[in-house]
Amino acid sequence: MTDSLDALNKKLDRLIEAVSRLAAPPVPETDLSVADCFVWQAEPGVLEPVRKVNRVDIGLIRGVDRVRDILLDNTERFASGFAANNVLLWGARGMGKSSLVKAVHAAVNASDKLDRPLKLIEIHREDIDTLPRLMGLLKAAPYRFMLFCDDLSFDHDDTSYKSLKAALEGGVEGRPANVIFYATSNRRHLLPRDMIDNERSTAINPSEAVEEKVSLSDRFGLWLGFHKCSQDEYLDMIDGYVRYHELTIDPDHLRAEALEWATTRGSRSGRVAWQFTQDLAGRLGKPLKD
Repeated sequence: MTDSLDALNKKLDRLIEAVSRLAAPPVPETDLSVADCFVWQAEPGVLEPVRKVNRVDIGLIRGVDRVRDILLDNTERFASGFAANNVLLWGARGMGKSSLVKAVHAAVNASDKLDRPLKLIEIHREDIDTLPRLMGLLKAAPYRFMLFCDDLSFDHDDTSYKSLKAALEGGVEGRPANVIFYATSNRRHLLPRDMIDNERSTAINPSEAVEEKVSLSDRFGLWLGFHKCSQDEYLDMIDGYVRYHELTIDPDHLRAEALEWATTRGSRSGRVAWQFTQDLAGRLGKPLKD
C-alpha cells in the first residue's frame, strides 16, 4: 500500500511540475523610477521603459506657436497638480503634432518647478481597449502620468471607441486624478466622415445617432488644430534646423534647394522640412545633433 502511495505521489509531483511549466510566468512589476517615458505593452500588461526618446527640442517646432503655448500651459498645470484637460491635437499631417507632445513633456520636466517628474506613457492605437486596465495600474502610483496615443482614429465597425469614452469621462470611476490623456489624429471627430454621414442618412433618429459618434471628441477639453504651413513658415523651420545642427550653406542656395524639395514632395510641412534637413546634412557630410 505504501509503495502504491509513493508511486502516486511521484506521478502527482511530475504532473504539478509539468503544469507549472505550461503556466504563464508572473508579470513583473514596473519600476517607474527608472525612466520618464514608457510604452504600454498590453500583453502581458507591463510598462516598458524607453531610455532614449525620439524627440526634438521644443524651440525647433515652428509655425504652431499658439497651440504650442496652450499645450505647454495645460501640461504644466497638470504636472503641478492643478486642473487640466485631455487634449486632442488634430489636423494636417506632418505638422508636428506628436513631436510637440514629446517636446512639451521634456520642457515641463526640464523646469525646476516639479517635486517629481511627469511620466509619459505611449499606448498604441490597437491597445486602446486596454486603457481602463492601464489607468487602474496607474491610479495608485505616486506620479502624474501623461498618456499619449499617436494617430488615433477608428474605422467602420470598430467599437473600441466606446471603451475610450468611458475611460476618459463617462465611466463610474472616471479618469484618475493623476492621469491625463493626449491624442493626435488627422480627424477632428476621430471617425470617418462617411461613417458619420451614413448614420445621419439611415438612422431612425439621425441627430441622436450622429451625437453618439461625435461625442467621443467631446471628451477632450482642448482641441488644438494644426493646419498646412505657408512657404515662409516652411523656410523658417528649415532655417531653425540648419542653425541648430550647425550646417554651413549659402542662404540663397539653401532656399532654392528647400523649395525644390517641397515641390518634389508635393507639400510643405514640418516633417518635409526635417526630411530635407537630414538629406542636406548627409550631402554635407555633417552629423546631426542628438
